[in-house]
Order: sequence, then C-alpha cells, then structure tokens
Amino acid sequence: MSLLIGTTPTRTFDDARRWVTEGTALLTGAIEGLDVAAFDDDSQLPGWTRKHLLGHVAANADALGNLISWAETGVEKRMYASTEQRNADIKAAATRPADELRAWYHRSAGELEAAMGRLSAEQWEHEIITAQLVTRKASDVPWMRARELFVHAVDLGVGITFADLPDDFLLALADEIRTKRGLSDDDLRGVEGSLPDVAAWLAGRPHGLVAAPELGPWL
Repeated sequence: MSLLIGTTPTRTFDDARRWVTEGTALLTGAIEGLDVAAFDDDSQLPGWTRKHLLGHVAANADALGNLISWAETGVEKRMYASTEQRNADIKAAATRPADELRAWYHRSAGELEAAMGRLSAEQWEHEIITAQLVTRKASDVPWMRARELFVHAVDLGVGITFADLPDDFLLALADEIRTKRGLSDDDLRGVEGSLPDVAAWLAGRPHGLVAAPELGPWL
C-alpha cells in the first residue's frame, strides 16, 4: 500500500459503532485470556504494565461516558477533572488487583455502550469538548472509543497485531493520523508496505516497513 495512491477513505457513524462492538470483543477476549500474574507484565507501551493499560482503557470508557451524558442532558461534563487526575488514576490502576481491574473494564464498557444506545439522532449532533479541548460532535465518540480499543488491544502484548484489525478501520485510522501529524505527500514519498504495517508505523508502533522515518507514539 502506498499512502500516495487511492482515494481518501470515508468513515461513517455506523462504521464507528460497529468498530466499537468489534474492538470490545477483541480486547475482552485478550483480557479474559490472561491469568492474574500476567497483568503485572509489561505492555508494549514503554513504562506501562498491562495493569496501566487496562486501567487507561477502563477510565477512557468512563470519560467518554461523561461526554455522552453531556450530549444526553445538555449539562456540561468534561472527560476528566484534570490531566493530573487522569494520570494519577492510571498510576493507581497499576496497584489494583487484576480481578478488580477486569471488573472495572467490563462495567465501564457496558455502561458506555448502554449510554450510547440511549442517544437520539438529535443528541448525537450535540457539541462536546474532548480532553484535548477540541470541540466535536457527540457522534465522534464511537470513533474515539474504537481507536482506543483496537490500538490498545495490540499494545496489550498478547500476540494481537495491526494485521488482526479490520481493513476499513485501518484505512480510517491511517488517514486520520496522517492528517493529525501533518504529513505531506513529500513526507510520505517512498513509504510503501502492507496496510497494517503502514497504520502501525503512523501510530508509532512496531512495523515491518523498510527505511520509513521514525515517528513517535500516537494515542
């Protein structure tokens, strides 16, 4: 795959909702396959154990649930109280028992899915503000969740790779990261490889591309 060839991929709301379902199933299966001791092992994210990672994903569901509540009620509810509190919660997650973290993950994922299921078409159009202080529509929340689920399923380090993720998701992901990184056609000239490798490279994860410039981690 060359990033200089082809049309810009499109991503629909229905796509994102489907990816949340698929990503939840993938990550849940990976988590349930771990024994208790394995949660203390390193993830593929530098400095993070699997407990850090699972705590982050669980907290992300709660945080996105705040945005859904905002869209549903009209009462402002930010994702996190502060960046410092978010980081402290992730650090604290690394000290929690594995079964407790698993329960948090399941509870937060289920509550987010139920909350999204309650929104009307009009409520999905309400504006919310992300943790990066970007104003978006609530309809972007499923995409935000799908990215967390799929990419961190790879980061868990249990053998899942970008090749295990849906092609249509990878196309949308690669397009978004390219845009957010501000990469021009000249920046990407000569960067060719499989779709999973290109997406992994753009996300700053291990890849099989030859002579591609190094990119820092994303997400």
